[in-house]
Amino acid sequence: QVQVVESGGGLVQAGGSLRLSCAASGDFFGINTMGWYRQAPGKQRELVASITQSGTTNYADSVKGRFTISRDIIKNTVYLQMNSLKPEDTAVYYCNAAAMGRTGWSTAWGQGTQVTVSS
Repeated sequence: QVQVVESGGGLVQAGGSLRLSCAASGDFFGINTMGWYRQAPGKQRELVASITQSGTTNYADSVKGRFTISRDIIKNTVYLQMNSLKPEDTAVYYCNAAAMGRTGWSTAWGQGTQVTVSS
């Protein structure tokens, strides 16, 4: 089983930056993909960015060129550097991890961290 905990959200003005962190822990052999999702009020949860164990990244079109996902394999931690933030980036950001354990693959979601961008 894998667990993840996010940190780093907050309130920032438009054009500002924030860095989110997500640390995975638990009893597993390895983690494949880690990713960041977000959910704004009244909207469905959407993928923001993901990164595989080999470092392959994927971004939502709305954040390309502004957000950067990175990963520390040894620390089982993923980061999301968010620059040039816009009010439409306001949402609860969730971390997700897919891990291989003794009983097979499992996925975990964090509790979410609020990101608010003021205009």
